[in-house]
Amino acid sequence: MELWIDLLIVVLILTNFKLISSSRLSACIRVVAVQGVLLGVLPLFVGEGNPTLRVMVLAGITVLVKGIVFPWLLLRTLRSAEVRREMEPFVGYTTSILVGLGLIAFSLWIGGRLPLPVPAKSPLVVPLALFTIMVGLFAVISRRKALTQVLGYLVMENGIYAFGLAFAHNEPLLIELGTLLDVFTAVFVMGIAIFHINREFDHIDTDLLNTLRD
Repeated sequence: MELWIDLLIVVLILTNFKLISSSRLSACIRVVAVQGVLLGVLPLFVGEGNPTLRVMVLAGITVLVKGIVFPWLLLRTLRSAEVRREMEPFVGYTTSILVGLGLIAFSLWIGGRLPLPVPAKSPLVVPLALFTIMVGLFAVISRRKALTQVLGYLVMENGIYAFGLAFAHNEPLLIELGTLLDVFTAVFVMGIAIFHINREFDHIDTDLLNTLRD
């Protein structure tokens, strides 16, 4: 079981590197979709004993929302915006990979020193969560396109979700579903905002919006 958990975690780490190293927005959306599916099934492995009905319901809803609904909304937004690539990010892609290596090293270091209320089945769960949160924040501040920044926000939420797997084992299902609903609402509103920005200014480059004057 631990082998499968570590394998899932390694793949999730690779999705973070793919996100910050790719300029193709459609590929980034699909990477975040894969990350959402993997995070959805991760609770089935990290829980104590056999998965309960609550865990299976949460896993199914998480896979549906993060792996299907969010990517579908974002791909529709991408098609309406008629943008294909993140051409000139604030931080280049080679530098982004180097930053990612530094972030994973820092996550492993601090994750090994962070006490857990309940022992995790894998020592990599906390470093994964920290790394995913920091990669999401890095994507938000280092990219120009509004759509890429939305993806960064989703990845940050994925990291918080993974962090909860290590620290909160008995939270009510209603709270978990409420959190997913909040994220869904945020992504829906962001998609509408991107659509209107593109229609009004013919681009979704947030850096160019800084040049606007009253």
